[in-house]
Amino acid sequence: MTPESVLRPSDIPIVNEFLDVFSDDITSLPPEREIEFSIDLMPGAQPISIAPYRMSPVELRE
Repeated sequence: MTPESVLRPSDIPIVNEFLDVFSDDITSLPPEREIEFSIDLMPGAQPISIAPYRMSPVELRE
């Protein structure tokens, strides 16, 4: 990568909109990795929403 092609956080529009929540110490984005991971979503699938179940104090200690 050439220095001109390196993206800075300030080059991203959404970061510019919320500069007050980003650290001033961040000068660059993480490097691109050889392997990129993604999660394939199924069209129309709904997120699973299950409340955590309660545990007795004895179960919590185990």
